[in-house]
Amino acid sequence: MTQEKKNYTLPIAMMFALFAMISFVTGLTNPLGLIVKEQFQAANWMTQLGNAANFFAYFFMGIPAGMMLKRIGYKKTALTAVAVGFVGVGIQVLSGQMNYQPGELTVFWVYLSGAFVSGFSMCMLNAVVNPLLNTLGGGGKKGNQLIQFGGSLNSISATIVPVLGGYLIGTISQDTRISDANPALFIAMGIFALVFIVLATMEIPEPHKENPNDHKVKDTHSPLSFRHFLLGAIAIFVYVGVEVGIPNFINLFLTTSADAEGAKGFGMETAMAGSIVGTYWFLMMIGRLFGGALGAKFSSKTQLLTVCTLAMVFLIIGMFAPTDSTIAMPVFQGGANIGFGMATVPVGIMFFVLCGLCTSIMWGGIFNLAVEGLGKYTAMASGIFMVMVCGGGILPLIQGVVADVTSSYMTSYWVIFVGVAYMFYYALVGCKNVNKDIPVE
Repeated sequence: MTQEKKNYTLPIAMMFALFAMISFVTGLTNPLGLIVKEQFQAANWMTQLGNAANFFAYFFMGIPAGMMLKRIGYKKTALTAVAVGFVGVGIQVLSGQMNYQPGELTVFWVYLSGAFVSGFSMCMLNAVVNPLLNTLGGGGKKGNQLIQFGGSLNSISATIVPVLGGYLIGTISQDTRISDANPALFIAMGIFALVFIVLATMEIPEPHKENPNDHKVKDTHSPLSFRHFLLGAIAIFVYVGVEVGIPNFINLFLTTSADAEGAKGFGMETAMAGSIVGTYWFLMMIGRLFGGALGAKFSSKTQLLTVCTLAMVFLIIGMFAPTDSTIAMPVFQGGANIGFGMATVPVGIMFFVLCGLCTSIMWGGIFNLAVEGLGKYTAMASGIFMVMVCGGGILPLIQGVVADVTSSYMTSYWVIFVGVAYMFYYALVGCKNVNKDIPVE
């Protein structure tokens, strides 16, 4: 009873901060992908390898992350994650300091290894923040509400990254190198160092930490015994690919020249393209704030059905709108004139950007629906979720292959459409718990 009355404001605030860190470090792979395209003269699918390496790490670390939560608790898992993240970003900095010769890929492989190590960190942090916020909120609508508010900070950070990256790196050309991204990478390392110090000095509740005296009886079930969780894990795989693929290919389309070989683009400057991508993440923040505010009134199922329907409409319009039809849209921009300005973009790109309002609350909604009724299996379920986050690396690769094969960035968005359609199915049918007979206490 005493624990229930305890004030958890500080732990909640710390989880919000970790939410922001996840997005900041993950988002760096986007501007770095543009550099990779120029420095190594890479195909579209290769520009997504840094992003893929980051997300593939989830496949290997997801289950161990869930086990770490049970055995050493949230705080030690988070501290380990922050330290690993510092090392991962440091390796990427190192790749930029190596001598590079045209046609030689050693630098590229070192960069990818740094992105892979960073992915281990992001996986562990995700495994911590989602179940802890859901638990501190008491599950249900309140748990979803906390995850949505935490996701808002995640979106603020994601908004800053492409804008800051475009501002710090400048115009990307064939002479641009990974070392030109050092200012942004150093900021990430500084954030890791600061958070480690703060986290080490505070107390975090450990609701799912395993008691050494209680683990002698082996469970006959697992989170995968629940159909709604299994389908929800697939939905998370799809969602992360959708969330990442939409802005990544907006960036590729806008920065690729109009007379390029293969998939043709819009020929926009990197900084402005970064502002447009940043607007996608800004809209995700807005959506999550509304999702958090309305989370206590509307169920996760209702929210997820609504945004999936809207996203499919936006995607259809975006894919079929003529690329030579343009419109002036407000964008969030950085630099000396930070704030909102106007940018001329193809009509379809504006609708892809508007998808940020929809993807905003999908993660929280899916997570909340999938862990509902899992009880003691929640911590391990979070680890399995982290495995499925590798979808953020796989779906963009598939999207890149489609763009290369069809020579069309717009056609590649059918990959995104199919993913959203599956999430609609999950919210409509797949989220129902049909395994209530399994004991969860």
